Amino acid sequence: MPYKVSHGKAIPISYSPDEVFSQISHEKIRFIDLQFTGLTGHFHHTTISTDTFTPEQMRDGLPKLDGSSIVGFTSIDDSDLILKPDPNTFAIVPWMTENLTARLLCDVYWGEGRGRLSRDPRGIAQKAEEYVKSQGFDYSTWGPEVEFFVFDRVNWDVLTPYKGQSYSIESKEAPWSQEGNGYPMGLQEGYYPSTPSDTLTPYRNECVNVLNNSFGILCDNHHHEVATAGQCEIDIRYDQLTNAADAAQSYKYVVRNIAKKYGKVATMMPKPIAMDSGSGMHVNVSLWKDGNNAFYDPDEEHELSQTARYFCGGIVSHARALSAICNPTTNSYHRLVPGYEAPAYIAWSSGNRSAIVRVPKHLRGREYAHLKRLEFRAPDPSSNPYLVFAAVTAAGMDGIRKKTDPGDQVRDDIFKMSKADRKKRGIGVLPKSLGEALDELESDRKFLSPIYTADVIDKIIELERRDQREIAIRPHPHEFYLYFDV
Repeated sequence: MPYKVSHGKAIPISYSPDEVFSQISHEKIRFIDLQFTGLTGHFHHTTISTDTFTPEQMRDGLPKLDGSSIVGFTSIDDSDLILKPDPNTFAIVPWMTENLTARLLCDVYWGEGRGRLSRDPRGIAQKAEEYVKSQGFDYSTWGPEVEFFVFDRVNWDVLTPYKGQSYSIESKEAPWSQEGNGYPMGLQEGYYPSTPSDTLTPYRNECVNVLNNSFGILCDNHHHEVATAGQCEIDIRYDQLTNAADAAQSYKYVVRNIAKKYGKVATMMPKPIAMDSGSGMHVNVSLWKDGNNAFYDPDEEHELSQTARYFCGGIVSHARALSAICNPTTNSYHRLVPGYEAPAYIAWSSGNRSAIVRVPKHLRGREYAHLKRLEFRAPDPSSNPYLVFAAVTAAGMDGIRKKTDPGDQVRDDIFKMSKADRKKRGIGVLPKSLGEALDELESDRKFLSPIYTADVIDKIIELERRDQREIAIRPHPHEFYLYFDV
């Protein structure tokens, strides 16, 4: 749902179908971009003329989708799908000015009145919201912190894999740049540098303006992140589950298109640069009931309620299986290694960024009760936010239902502990590869069943196994350095 700011407060904006058509007429919109998300998290669209767009199509949907052509959706023998626009997601796309264009996010349905496509990620997120209500809560709130890289150029050659493979990254900020700005950043030296070292401040300013003013996605902070070569973060306001996932997908869409305008390229690839920090998508979550934050208890340590502890216990107990959804690429596991700020160990703590679940402790007191939350630090931006939020919901609610205690918090830097110390304290390790994560999901999937249908989990495993095999059969360039002379 879009927002606007009035007197320092975020005011939600909702649109009825009639108001959407009024906006189309008033703003002289020529085209509508119908956008939706595939199972793998890719954003798709088809464009229709406003001359032919009718209230009946808004209500009943448009028969405009061949589901067999979207990875993970349907087979070719049963592929007729309908895109049903959500009027609350109406936004005018500011860079499409020659023929003014607005977008609408869509839900995906089967034809012939057969109901919702089970593999529609947005539908899975909406199902997660209903599940939270069925368990006695009103809603959950989610605040994703999406990190990404902005490069000047990226090239790769994998078209003839039997001949050779290569890639190259160019960035004026990077220490290897031949066309630098005179103030290069070393590896892991990119956190909060001032201009002129940070070359992307104008770019991020424009992203924030577009997100705020055109898409109603409120941003309160942006900065350069730890890695060199253009790693960025723009913080967006927390929202209810599906709205927050909509915002995360729209955020990716905006930062990529604004990068193109600047002659650059943005990527959500978790670990594009060897020996430097990768990009995460830290997920902040809380549950609400009767207008109160169910994760807040002023009488408990760190003001964290027992409900929040059980939710945390659910995440911790299912962390290895969650990896297959929250870290769905082979590249994800280059990020989840010690020494680069990404959490590799299964533990929780307050303020300790070496644990996968952190309880932020910046502010205390009832006036900040609405900010009490858990921060799940393992996910990365290659993941599908609809699926991530739904899976974390399933894990957390499983923890509440089973009263799963997360154990004692870990106050020490886990990265500096020995393997024996971690074992003694019961600190587990996240999967070291996508294949290992998929093995965990196959053996620990029951907790997802209140939200995920079996065919969705099966398809996720099938698609990710395919990627795993694609990488497994190819030699890595660095292997030539290590082994050519054996």
